[in-house]
Parts: sequence; structure tokens; C-alpha cells
Amino acid sequence: MDDGIEREVGALSHQEARAELARLAERLAQASAAYHRDDAPEIDDAAYDRLKQRNAAIEARFPDLKRGDSPSDQVGFAPAAGFAKVRHAQRMMSLDNAFDPGGVADFVRSVRSYLNLEEEAGLPFTAEPKIDGLSLSLRYEGGILVQAATRGDGVVGENVTANARTIDDIPERLSGAPEVLEVRGEVYMSHPDFAALNARAAAEGSKIFANPRNAAAGSLRQLDPSITARRPLRFFAYAWGEISAPLADTQSGSVARLSDLGFATNPLTVRCADLEAMLDHYARIEAERATLGYDIDGVVYKVDDLSRQRRLGFRATTPRWAIAHKFPAELAWTLLERIEIQVGRTGALSPVARLTPVTVGGVVVSNATLHNEDYIAGRDSRGAPIRGGRDIRAGDRVQVYRAGDVIPKIADVDLSGRPDDAVPFDFPTTCPECGSDAPREEGDSVRRCSGGLICPAQAVERLKHVVSRAAFDIDGLGAKLVEELYRDGWIREPADIFTLKERFGPGRPQQLKNREGWGETSAAKLFEAIDARRRIPLERLIFALGIRHVGEINARLLARHYGTWAAFEAAMRAAEPQAGEAWDDLLAIDGVGRVMARSLVTAFAQEAERASMERLVAHLDVQEAERPRMQGSPVAGKIVVFTGTLEKMTRAEAKARAESLGAKVSGSVSARTDLLVAGPGAGSKAKKAVELGVETIDEDDWLRLIGDA
Repeated sequence: MDDGIEREVGALSHQEARAELARLAERLAQASAAYHRDDAPEIDDAAYDRLKQRNAAIEARFPDLKRGDSPSDQVGFAPAAGFAKVRHAQRMMSLDNAFDPGGVADFVRSVRSYLNLEEEAGLPFTAEPKIDGLSLSLRYEGGILVQAATRGDGVVGENVTANARTIDDIPERLSGAPEVLEVRGEVYMSHPDFAALNARAAAEGSKIFANPRNAAAGSLRQLDPSITARRPLRFFAYAWGEISAPLADTQSGSVARLSDLGFATNPLTVRCADLEAMLDHYARIEAERATLGYDIDGVVYKVDDLSRQRRLGFRATTPRWAIAHKFPAELAWTLLERIEIQVGRTGALSPVARLTPVTVGGVVVSNATLHNEDYIAGRDSRGAPIRGGRDIRAGDRVQVYRAGDVIPKIADVDLSGRPDDAVPFDFPTTCPECGSDAPREEGDSVRRCSGGLICPAQAVERLKHVVSRAAFDIDGLGAKLVEELYRDGWIREPADIFTLKERFGPGRPQQLKNREGWGETSAAKLFEAIDARRRIPLERLIFALGIRHVGEINARLLARHYGTWAAFEAAMRAAEPQAGEAWDDLLAIDGVGRVMARSLVTAFAQEAERASMERLVAHLDVQEAERPRMQGSPVAGKIVVFTGTLEKMTRAEAKARAESLGAKVSGSVSARTDLLVAGPGAGSKAKKAVELGVETIDEDDWLRLIGDA
């Protein structure tokens, strides 16, 4: 499916959209790891963000298909080992994106709609260059720098305080600052400094960095601060986190105050009265981009009035009051050497193009996604031609498009250079790993291996998922070791991880310490790390199960809704008929659609899968989910439904306000509903609430209840 070039979101069928969201979630997760954790991005920011935009557009058109691991709900990536962890006092968010003037205009309209502002009402924004560097949060208490932390996954970052102190642009002390002030900005490296650094590295035979962003990130995240001190890092401040007193009433005023306190702020930050001024400033910055002396990948617009920012609030991972207007992506031509098939955790057969390495937008790439068999054959899933019906073959000269995938996609093929002996690619109908049939279900664009647990590729990928950072996060048990232990028959399923010590510990015929590269100390450390993860939060366990469509965010929603493993398991088994109270209760969870619900109950209905889960849980101490604590909130823990027309706030604002007070917002009325807020035009939901005896109030009563009247 040529979704990025010829296949529009509006043309996707329901089944195509589901398959596309699965592909996007997997690729964006890999991209986040490469960019945020490993400082080795495979794509630039524009490419990554455009893929996120496509994901959001599909979710907007098919809201019932939104996945539990939706990239729309993710920020950054889990911190790497080696640094102490820091929990941010206020979450560090990412930004939504626009790629053309129309997208920016839509953003301005959405802000006006949310705030109920007429067209003639003033709505100023700030506009500033989007620096391509590494996000950093600096915490000052009493005017003294006490902590510096990377963004990490937005909730937990890495403590890099000692390294940050070596950066000249970061003051150690502030005069006249609020008692508590978290300054947020971007660490970057200028083009001249980057060139000089690589020149020295080449002379010394050291590592050469691919681009300034990698150099800046790698320099800041050195375990030895003396190395960071020798690197020419810079810092632009542009935002703030926790703060004991406001800096100003506006975004522009607050940035000016940061400058007065001694921080470097970008001189191209301006206040724009309207959309026309915003786009004019974008054009100016784009024209000056090559002469700035540092990398940028777009312009960020923010609502200037901070009181309006507070009212607009946040989505799961992005503010409603800001957007990044990104610069266009790039293209390049290279040779497609061969096509390979990879089998993923869910059994999907994914074709990958192995390319002669080529530089695209400053990054060397050697792989590209080919999506599925239809895409290779030059057609979409309905049989309509794409790329003019030109298929893709090994030996072709192909155009690589870096506009959104974790590995770039093939945009086009040059038939004039096709070898005479090139033959159409024969897509396999059996799994290349286990030989099982790989059928393609009606309406699906992807073939999937039917081998399940007997397929080594699926089994290994599942085990890798179990030990991943968002799941059990077992120190010392990484992907490479998982592959080795699986290959040697030491672990075959998740429960085997927690019996390693009793099977291969001290006194056993085969011992871990005797493996090549291991010793008594390293083996003991791994056993200790495994034991430390026997006690696990419910949300992590649910995510670790690897159930299709269930990612971190919805694993957290499910955990908070059901509370305990016993309640969750019982509910999933009770919901197996996909009807009845348990099924309705599952669907009533805001963020859980029918696709994910079916995936959940199907997993628990399969005897082998359920038995594997039970064997795993038998070795664990699963912690009850942490419930939101909203002391004094009149709606904390209650299930609230909004229906009809709200006149004093938009539906989105009402939902956000309810959730901020600890309520659970549902889209349907059931016996579990605690409160229905009904505006004019309320229909079937209001009728059902009466039938079920659910308390019903109007918008004014709601505002009085939550103290906003």
C-alpha cells in the first residue's frame, strides 16, 4: 500500500486501516528506540513526525481502530541503562505536526473551535525554529541548578546533571527566578563545532558522528562528564515545566523573562498576530535555514496567551495549544539488491528491501519497507494500480522516500534500468521460519504465519517483547541473550525465564555460569535481576503478554479499570462470547475499541495462550493497579458520560476536565455508569440512563459539581 504517496487515508477500507495502524505502531516504536534511546536515528525528525501524522489521520477516520500501543499516545522512549532515573515533576510532551499551510490553518481553526472564539477575535501565536537536538529539563531551586534530565519517555528521563553543568549556555545560578523553576530546551551542536569535532575524531581514529544531532545527544549522554566537557554543546531555552510562580502572562513574555535570567533563547522567536504572519515567518526561517549554523527541522507555533494554553490543556502526549510546522522530506535513488521476508511477533510476513546504501537527508539508509505483496506487485489491496502498475523486483533502480517510515519506503521504480533477467517477486504463502501456512484473511493486506507458538520467529519476538523496557525490563536479559537461550532450548516461553535459576543455577548439571562469556558473578546478577522482576505492576504484565493491539497506554487503562490480575482475567474470560455485561463493560472503557476488545478475549479464549499466561503468573507477585488519587474531587473514580450539545465548553474540553479530576469518561451508558451529563439534543443515551436509573444532570449542574460554575 503506497500510503505515503498515492494511497490516501480517505481511500482506505476498514481492514486496510487496521493493517496500516499495526504497521505504523511497530515501525514508530522502532524509530523511537533508535532516536531517543540509542542516539542513532534511522530517519530524520520530519520523516518520523509525518508517519505519526498519518497514524493520527487514520485514527481520526477510524476511531474504533485506535490501538493500545498507538504512537499518538507515546512520547520519546524509555531511558537507557547507565544513568540514574529521574521522574519529571511535569511530563515532557511531544508536539503534533503540520506539513503544509493547510495543516497549520486546520490547527488554528481547531484552537478557535475548542475555545469558542469567533473569527474576528484576536488569537496571537508565537513562532520559533524547531531545533534538531536533544530535549533537556533543568531544575532550579532557590536559583541554584539542582538537576538536569533528558526527556526519556516523557515521564522518566536520565539524570545528566553533571554533564549539563559543563555546558556554557546553562547557568549554575539564577538571580530573581521563582523559587522552583524547571527550564526546558534543546541541547544542540553548531555546524562549525560539529565539523571541528569530527575532524579531531578522524585525526585520533575515534568515532565519526553522522550528524550534529547524534553528536549532541551522544556527547550529553556520556557516563564520564569530562568527555562532555570537551564537546562544544549549546543550549536554547524555550519552555518550562514545574514552576512556583509564573514568569509572565504570555508565551512570548515568558521566553523574554528566560532570556533576562541568563538563558540563550532563539532570536528568531517572534509573536504573530494571525495565520498569515505565522506562515510568513515560516517562509523566512525556511529561506534562512542553510545559513543559521545549526540544524532545524521546522517552526513551532504556540498560543501566546498562557491562560488560553491552560484552558486548551493537553491530549495524551501533545498540547492542544502548540504544533510543529515541519520542513519537506527528501528523495534519493539507489539499487534494490534483494527482497527478504521477516516474521514479526504477531506472525506478519513483512517484506524488506535490502538496498545499496545511500544518503538521504544526511542519514545513510540500506533498508526500505515494502509493506506487503500487493505493494510489491504494483497494486493496492483492492487491485487498483499504484506507481502506474509498476512492480518492484530485485535489481531495480528505486527511489527511496524518507517521509515517514522507520526504514524508508520505495516511492518509485525506474523501469529503464531494469535487468533483462529480473523476475517478479514470488511472495511466499508459507512461513519462511517454520513452514506453516501463511494465509491472507479476506480484507487483510498482510499474510500471517499460522504456526503460533511453534514458529521460532514469533516465539523469539514474543520473548524479546516480554523482557523489553516497557514490560519486565530485566537488566542483563536483552534481545541477543534471549535469542541465544531460545536457540539452545533454555527458554521457550515467558514462564521459563523465571525458572532459569532452578534449572541452570548452582548445583545443576548445566549452569549458566559455564556458558561462554559468563561467570559466577554475571550469572548471579542475572538471577537477581530476574527475581527482582517477579513483583510487577499489573499494567506492565498486561503489556508484556504481547496481545495484539494492546500497547502501553491501553494496558494502563485496562489495569486501572480492573485493578487486579484476577479481576482482569475473569473479565476477559467472561467477555468471550463478545456479548453480555462483561463485554459491554470492556467496550465502555474510553480508548478500547472493538478490534482490541476482540483481540483480548480471543487471547484468553485460546487454551494454549491462556495456559502460557497462567504458567507465567504462577511465578509472579502481580501488584494491584495504582488508582488515580484526586483528593476532594467529587467525581474521582466515577464513570461519566457526556451526551447532547454542551454550550459553555466543547465536548473535548469537558472530557479533559473530567479526566483531570479522576473520572473515567465513557462513550456509552451502562449499568456501571455513575453520571450522565446531558445537554440539549440528548437522545438514546438519556433514555437508557432513565431506564437504568443513572443519575442525569445538565451542563450547569456539572459545572457547579466540579467547581467551575
